[in-house]
Amino acid sequence: MTIEERSNIDIIQEKDNNIIGEPYETVYQKPGTLIDVDMHYCPGCYHSLVHKLLMEIIEEMDIQEQTIGVAPVGCSVFAYDYMDIDMQQAAHGRAAAVATGIKRLLPDKYVFTYQGDGDLAAIGIAETIHAINRGENILIVFINNAVYGMTSGQMAPTTLTGMQTTTSPAGRDTNIHGHPIKISELVAPLPGAFYVTRQAVNNANGVRRTKKALQNAFNYQRLKKGTCLVEIVGNCPSNWKMTPIECTGFVEEQMMKTFPVGDIKLPKAEDLKNLKEA
Repeated sequence: MTIEERSNIDIIQEKDNNIIGEPYETVYQKPGTLIDVDMHYCPGCYHSLVHKLLMEIIEEMDIQEQTIGVAPVGCSVFAYDYMDIDMQQAAHGRAAAVATGIKRLLPDKYVFTYQGDGDLAAIGIAETIHAINRGENILIVFINNAVYGMTSGQMAPTTLTGMQTTTSPAGRDTNIHGHPIKISELVAPLPGAFYVTRQAVNNANGVRRTKKALQNAFNYQRLKKGTCLVEIVGNCPSNWKMTPIECTGFVEEQMMKTFPVGDIKLPKAEDLKNLKEA
């Protein structure tokens, strides 16, 4: 190697060092309320994304010390390992009942449950409906991926008509298995339901709308007017037998036909006026 070639290499290395050493503006970082550990979720699963949104909101609202979450049984059973807030584990399906006890004992805390369709809509449907009917001042975050993810893909109450699962290998037959249960539409008419919405996180706009819905629900707890339910259309690459990209298309083309996104029950105008004054 000639002296000239060595000089050129030195110049390049010096430029690289200068670039690396320059201070950069931080435009994004994960929230401090999200514990810095690897998550156990399958690649492409929306659970990790929704966890991040929740923790971003709690950090932005500066309510980390005032928030209590209730973890379910299901894929998100280890939510307490990722959320740096007070968390309580509930028995299978009983998250809304546990949250009721916490909120009644600590009425000034922000209390939310995080549940999948098996936990909330199957074994826990009684606790869910009665908590909402009573108007418990809690937030229920409902992840609907239309399948039992943790236990190898059995049919869920929300499994789509014709959708194949390990317990409906020929596809869900409404004559045998009944129809997919639309939880949000089911509970919205209850007098204790204050805010009910269904959102999705399969694209950037959906992520933004979901975050806004969750922010609204946390804020509405201050009014103590009833239960908020935010349903999020989820996915399950492993049990749907799809790639994450294929799941995104399936959510858009199939899931949203049965579970259309949008607000289902909104607060009254006078209640929102009271929120601004609170």
